[in-house]
Amino acid sequence: MSEVFKLEIVNPEKSFLLKDKVSEVVIPAYEGEMGILKDHISIISFLKPGLVKVFETGSNQETYYVEDGIIEFKDNCLSILTSKIFDIKKIDKNALREDLAKAEKDTKNNDISDQKKYLLDQKIEVLKSLTLN
Repeated sequence: MSEVFKLEIVNPEKSFLLKDKVSEVVIPAYEGEMGILKDHISIISFLKPGLVKVFETGSNQETYYVEDGIIEFKDNCLSILTSKIFDIKKIDKNALREDLAKAEKDTKNNDISDQKKYLLDQKIEVLKSLTLN
């Protein structure tokens, strides 16, 4: 019996990724990192800044950075809708450093909400880990 499901990642510009044979996807949900496997219960969740790890059958793994978004898993199909996503293998270190500097500057604003501060802190943590690699 097959242990794979379908994955679709969409951003405003295009359908970013479509795979029919994914064995696991790890997503940065608000509740924490969440692993999705075949026959997972139906779920809708929000994404925080972090890494989406896509595992295909065998040992092939792809990792993407997402800024935000919504996921839905239903009938063995995972849909990820996000405003910003990129493959970390094709990372532009200069653009990453600029995003990091902007996020750090934005956290110093005293008028931001607790939720915005939380998301900026998450973004800073992930971007720092990517710039160190």
